[in-house]
Amino acid sequence: MIVVMQASTKEESVQKVICRLKENGFQIHESRGVERILLGAVGDKSHYMDLALEAMDGVEKVISILAPYKLASREFKAENTVIRMGDLEIGGEQIQVMAGPCAVESLEQLLETAAMVKEKGVRIMRGGAFKPRTSPYAFQGLEEQGLEYLALAREKTGLYIVTEVMDTRQVDLVSRYADILQIGARNMQNFPLLKEVAKFDKPVLLKRGLNGTIEEWIMAAEYIMLHGNHQVILCERGIRTFETMTRNTLDLSAIPVIKQLSHLPVIADPSHATGKWRLVQPMARAAIAAGADGLIIEVHPNPSEAVCDGPQSVTPERFGVIMEEVGRIASVMGRSL
Repeated sequence: MIVVMQASTKEESVQKVICRLKENGFQIHESRGVERILLGAVGDKSHYMDLALEAMDGVEKVISILAPYKLASREFKAENTVIRMGDLEIGGEQIQVMAGPCAVESLEQLLETAAMVKEKGVRIMRGGAFKPRTSPYAFQGLEEQGLEYLALAREKTGLYIVTEVMDTRQVDLVSRYADILQIGARNMQNFPLLKEVAKFDKPVLLKRGLNGTIEEWIMAAEYIMLHGNHQVILCERGIRTFETMTRNTLDLSAIPVIKQLSHLPVIADPSHATGKWRLVQPMARAAIAAGADGLIIEVHPNPSEAVCDGPQSVTPERFGVIMEEVGRIASVMGRSL
């Protein structure tokens, strides 16, 4: 439920309400706006009527949140969440593009790609040090050495780094190198992992599972938020359907649906969604037109020699064209790149 405090409420009255809620087993999440203070109370709401909250000084009204997710809902927070890292914002007026190779293969490959994507206006570089692969014989990533290469690329270019963490035992290690922790599609409902990343003061990029519904996806974000980390970025990366012409099916409708249901920023991954580099460009345009706050795109200096996901990776030259077109779409939508 949400306890709406009156605009002129004294801090003493706010704290009394918080104390009463905590005494009755509720977890409290505060949202302080210019005009009102909202107290999100998470717990057993079956007996909240007995608390007589609306009779307490300063309480304007109590609203029951009907959605199964509470903290991620628009009911809890009407304005969009904007995640800030230094002078960079995700979820604000500016579209953010995360770009780089599927996997970190070598320091030379990474530095070359980093310089190229930065030249095109990118502020965040993607790159996998730990790679979840369908086949146990496929390249699994350079692991900590890959993280070290990512850190060197950040040092030389100033780019922020987003990389995937696959296991609870890796979170501490990866968080030492990465600026954004990525939860991959296969781990969307790995609840111990979601709880673990919540312990770190890092934005979390949460990809939608291959078979995950929108509600399940938001509920996964709720796990992270409930355990203390509200810096969650949702990523639509395609879902598994009966269609075989593309790697997955990019659910563009999920973007405006998320915007209606949740205040969290949402980006799109046209690379994994389509699995074909020729389709990345039109789907990137479409995602921004649908209201996405950003994109994550695989870029490789020589896709034909990539150790994984070469068919969906674009060359730096093609990526430059994508950035130009996305910029034009963003301006039409009243945003910038």
